[in-house]
Amino acid sequence: MTKKFYQFPEGFWWGSATSGPQSEGAALEDGKSATIWDYWYEKEPERFFDQVGPKDTSTFYKNYKDDIKLLKEVGHNSFRTSIQWARLIPDGTGEPNPKAVEFYNNMIDAVLAEGIEPFINLFHFDMPMCMQEKGGWESREVVDAYVHFAKTCFELFGDRIKHWTTFNEPIVPVEGGYLYDFHYPNVRDGKRAAQVAYNTMLSSAKAIAEYRKMNLDGEIGIILNLTPSYPRDEKDEEDVKAARIRDLFFNRSFLDPSVKGYYPEELIDILKKDGVLPYYEEEDLDVIKNNTIDFLGVNYYQPVRIKKKEKEESFDVWMPDKYFDNYQMPGAKMNPYRGWEIFPKAIYDIAKNVQDNYGNIKWFISENGMGVEGEERFRKEDGSIEDDYRIEFYDEHLANLHKAIEEGSNCFGYHAWTAMDCWSWNNAYKNRYGFIGVDLGDQSRKIKKSGHWLKQVSDTNTVVVDDKLMPDYE
Repeated sequence: MTKKFYQFPEGFWWGSATSGPQSEGAALEDGKSATIWDYWYEKEPERFFDQVGPKDTSTFYKNYKDDIKLLKEVGHNSFRTSIQWARLIPDGTGEPNPKAVEFYNNMIDAVLAEGIEPFINLFHFDMPMCMQEKGGWESREVVDAYVHFAKTCFELFGDRIKHWTTFNEPIVPVEGGYLYDFHYPNVRDGKRAAQVAYNTMLSSAKAIAEYRKMNLDGEIGIILNLTPSYPRDEKDEEDVKAARIRDLFFNRSFLDPSVKGYYPEELIDILKKDGVLPYYEEEDLDVIKNNTIDFLGVNYYQPVRIKKKEKEESFDVWMPDKYFDNYQMPGAKMNPYRGWEIFPKAIYDIAKNVQDNYGNIKWFISENGMGVEGEERFRKEDGSIEDDYRIEFYDEHLANLHKAIEEGSNCFGYHAWTAMDCWSWNNAYKNRYGFIGVDLGDQSRKIKKSGHWLKQVSDTNTVVVDDKLMPDYE
């Protein structure tokens, strides 16, 4: 079997991503207030896998010093996490919590001391419950409170943080909380969903405006989960249209205003026609237009396959699904644990879309990974996990990413999900993703084979790929 060596650009960022609510633990300690996750778990623990809630997660709050040393050991030159709004400003607005300021200062300094570049995100699904009670992202009062939180973060930590992002996957709270009932507040209302999406985008632009006023030495962007929509039949106009409309709702509704400063006209027309256009003020549009991002983070896990509606469907509320059906492509390679298709070529297609249609803006892969259930099956005698399946997943995706970079895509880094096995919302620890395994009993850590793989990749800035995994398309 032959191998190919893929050399990545000098200065490429290698590392991983996590979030505060999924890794810190100490959910209600040292003055932190409840998030929607803390509240929902207390209310309906049966909605969480094995009834494991957000209380402890992976104890990063207590073990960050040792954990950061492990990041260095597995080759990180960069690392993303988030600042929890409910920890930093427990009342949602007002003065910051001194204990939280101390923790985040110490954590950032520890990352920098290891020669690792911190990427800091401001919102990762963790709405403070006190803000949700005011309407969450439906409320412009909460928009203003978020902007105050963002400004506080910039003031406290902006001297050291050079890469900020306003939101991670902002479409997910819209889908989960207001359409498909897999996040709190478990609402199903298309009009309210559209308002949440719009107010989130406005919040991002307003936070960027505050950052720019401060003239700090850094950049600010947003992280979007771009899930390519492929039509079942590219020669069928109705399939193509259905895929395009799905892309409008789930990708371009955040991508276009973030990068271009305006919404797609076709999207606006559909929302108007269907009576779900959100409330907005004219001056909002100037805020969005004048505060586009410096760089884009892209989370990619799986594509979606779309076909035209094959029969009329009756929805009790407005749903984007009225315009398309999902389609399972025969013969697709699947991750059976998540039910997701593994399609590495999509990472190339995303890169080319950003290059050709979004001004070739600077961007990076901010999440990519493979969750596997029951990884203890692959445990060796020394306690480590031999996760060759994960290494193969990364190799194949990186080969496709490299092809796009060779063709001029302005990609500057690759962050996998995740550093250490972490808690994952309703799924808790069902599927493991980490380079470093976490024992839920004693919270001990053990580097997996993929962690040693990342160290070699980062040290050499090179990915070595078997010929069977190389891109085979022109």
